[in-house]
Amino acid sequence: MSAARFAIRAVGLSRRFGDLSAVEDLDLEVNAGEIYGLVGPDGAGKTTALRMLSSILPPSGGSASVAGFDISRQANAVKDHVAYMSQRFGLYTDLTVMENIEFYADLYGVPRSARSNRIEELLAFGNLSPFRRRMAGKLSGGMKQKLQLICALIHTPRVLLLDEPTNGVDPVSRRDFWRILYGLLGQGVAILVTTAYLDEAERCHRVGLLNRGRLLAEGPPADLKHRLGGRVIVLDSVHARKAASLLRQQLTGGHVSLFGNSVHISCSDPASSRQEVQALMSAAALPYESISVQDASLEDAFVAVLRDTAESSGKQESLAAQSDMVPRTATAIPAKQATALERGQPAVEVQELSRRFGAFTAVDSVSIQVPRGEIFGFLGPNGAGKSTVIRMLCGLLQPTSGQGTVHGFDINREPERIKRHIGYMSQKFSLYADLQVEENLNFYGGIYGLGGRLLSERKQWALEMAGLTYRRRALTALLSGGWKQRLALACAVLHQPPVVFLDEPTSGVDPLSRRKFWDLIYAMAESGVTVFVTTHYMEEAEYCDRLALIYRGKLIAVGSPWELKTQQLATRLLNVDCPQPFEAMQELLKLPEVTSAALFGAGLHAIVNDATSDARTIREQLQKAGIQPVEVEAIAPSLEDVFIALIEAAEQQEAGNE
Repeated sequence: MSAARFAIRAVGLSRRFGDLSAVEDLDLEVNAGEIYGLVGPDGAGKTTALRMLSSILPPSGGSASVAGFDISRQANAVKDHVAYMSQRFGLYTDLTVMENIEFYADLYGVPRSARSNRIEELLAFGNLSPFRRRMAGKLSGGMKQKLQLICALIHTPRVLLLDEPTNGVDPVSRRDFWRILYGLLGQGVAILVTTAYLDEAERCHRVGLLNRGRLLAEGPPADLKHRLGGRVIVLDSVHARKAASLLRQQLTGGHVSLFGNSVHISCSDPASSRQEVQALMSAAALPYESISVQDASLEDAFVAVLRDTAESSGKQESLAAQSDMVPRTATAIPAKQATALERGQPAVEVQELSRRFGAFTAVDSVSIQVPRGEIFGFLGPNGAGKSTVIRMLCGLLQPTSGQGTVHGFDINREPERIKRHIGYMSQKFSLYADLQVEENLNFYGGIYGLGGRLLSERKQWALEMAGLTYRRRALTALLSGGWKQRLALACAVLHQPPVVFLDEPTSGVDPLSRRKFWDLIYAMAESGVTVFVTTHYMEEAEYCDRLALIYRGKLIAVGSPWELKTQQLATRLLNVDCPQPFEAMQELLKLPEVTSAALFGAGLHAIVNDATSDARTIREQLQKAGIQPVEVEAIAPSLEDVFIALIEAAEQQEAGNE
């Protein structure tokens, strides 16, 4: 078969680093006008594969061609026809947003006469138009990510290589980003994308599952779900966390996974296991909304393949052993630290908190109250003010106005006392890469004033809690993203703080690592620790007890995940399942009955005036456009639907006030 038939073709592609085989015998073919998704756990070899295909890293074995050129012999020609976006920001921090974009436009040879409209379109996509004169180094992490996307898309390449491009990007921008990708397909661009979001993988034409450098399975998402995941039991309950714990302990057979307010159980006999689940829930007096048998999601299939592969390997530190590991319960808060809380004072309380940077208001009159032991989720688009709020609560940034307390200490007058009684995990893990795991813990123990026997005890506790006991002497630089994440949390809670702030702690981490990380959060919360967390993963947001949504510095919604979902979009949301979702979305947006329509997983979600009457109109419109078969059904909104609807409503209100 001729390599020229494919935009990307790899045969036996391999890369070794000493004794480590990062990519092994990779066979891969991607057509022009196709989106191919590469998924896998941290350290699977995804980034190494993309670096070889972009001619940045020479292969140790095998061959590959990109855009018809050999990656080894014709590297310069490959680079002329490829746009590659890496996980590390390729931005110039001392240049403005516009200067960075203009630089990449010059680099790719985009004519000045042709770039103006393209730049404006991309700035609008990333909501960066108001920030065009801001220095790139002054942008938030998510805004830097979007700026790098814009720089990569400033020209139209034959092949687009994207390494987890939407990490740290909010759901609104993620939807816009995928709309742009589908638009590129019409120009014959081949797109190879790695992603930690399994709902994004469902939008790809084909998906490959990479683990330990080897391609375990590939095919269209629907085929993979059917072939690898089969059927699963889905339990919906506002007490999903307790239900998952109960079923893991008492269910005979099957693997239990938590998905927000749902528990998924994969088992060999779903019908009989469903009856056992019902009996266990009834015996424990745990209420639930429904128990059903459904087709597996792509994430179910992803987890099942990795678990089965790891179990068959028989290694002591197999992925399955890691995945099923139950972390130790976090130690209770010392009595001397709980005094303020015992008086009934909230763990975190602020009134009318504001922060301005010159003429720019980053946080505008925010009021929040978080009780002890609550997992409080803080959501919002990139640049909405989330990190600024956390920095003020942690005593790292002085408020412009407003007042508040954290663990009973005043944020204006006692920032140093706050710092001694909290744990803080920033978007960028504050670890020392050239130190071992244990050496990082020793360093942070010294900062927190721990020493001698107390440090030894706390260090052992942290290692066991995070599942790092067998990696205590591993060099931090060699850890995967998931293990670095656990180490960063262990360092942040080493001194046993009663309040922990986590700023997008799971950005860029694979689904298995995210689940294990949230097991640790649950354990801490159950012991009375208050967890204040920001996230762009809406599934994670469902794990929180309560949520607050901030937009352009202002709070626009507060409530439990269940309250937000049941109070918004009632009887107005439709799921549209059809073979051409992007084309279908364009057609639906023409209808006056459709308020908005956006890609969601492999299909579409449409907000309409009335779900019952408008479903027929949608079917007729799509059939007229030649899009069949079409399935349209009314559904309960997901948290992502609610998030986007609230943001769009806030934008419309703001536009009306101008």
